[in-house]
Amino acid sequence: MSKSAELAALIQARAGAAPVRLGLILGSGLGHLAAAVQGVAIDYADLPGFPHAAVSGHDPKLVVGDLEGVRVAVFGGRAHYYETGNPAAMRLPLEVLKALGAEAVIATNAAGSMRADIRPGDLMLLSDHINFSGLNPLIGEPTEARFVPMTDAHDPALRARLRAAADAEGVALPEGVYAWYSGPSFETPAEIRAIRLLGGDAVGMSTVPEVILARFLGLRVAAISSVTNMAAGLGTERISHEHTKAMAPLGAVKLEKVLRRMLRGLGNDPI
Repeated sequence: MSKSAELAALIQARAGAAPVRLGLILGSGLGHLAAAVQGVAIDYADLPGFPHAAVSGHDPKLVVGDLEGVRVAVFGGRAHYYETGNPAAMRLPLEVLKALGAEAVIATNAAGSMRADIRPGDLMLLSDHINFSGLNPLIGEPTEARFVPMTDAHDPALRARLRAAADAEGVALPEGVYAWYSGPSFETPAEIRAIRLLGGDAVGMSTVPEVILARFLGLRVAAISSVTNMAAGLGTERISHEHTKAMAPLGAVKLEKVLRRMLRGLGNDPI
């Protein structure tokens, strides 16, 4: 039995065997959403091989249960490249999500905006991404499955569901391109100017490895940024992790409304 199958069996023994339909990965300051799930919380420490996820603002627990009538698995924390030097640090959790039966995953993150019309406290739905770091979680994968096509990696149908949910809730959800910067230092103003020239609308230190891994595993993907600051050189606030944690809950309130409305609209339809 594979490691992911073993962990899936362990999770099902505690949370029930019903298949999960959707995974949700929570970014910095967004962990309170896991508390909305009616189910079982399992510490990452009890899941051998799961990342430590030691960044403050994350709650390293996997919560499996029901949210608005849909069975979900919520990752309260993620491992970042800058913690481990391993861009594939989230591979095992996503393999476990697939083994639990999930069809899709929604990733969330805290990000800096490079657009004047997307301000701190706003949300941005990712239409695409730029791997500005140049790293890839599939380096070293021995099979030819590593050649993953990334056209429409951010699933159009799933994005349409999220846009419709946002419209129904009266929440602005502009789309934009997210650029992955490795961190942990923040970007320089010159780097931000370069990313803007490349077509980026927001920048952050996560999500892109998970999108690549999810597509490799056959999971459909959507992602939403909670904007916590204007990127370096574009605003007056002092950028810091503490500022990120303080500002993320503003977007989290809107994000919860959008996700709940989307899930209520699913019923038994395919995600």
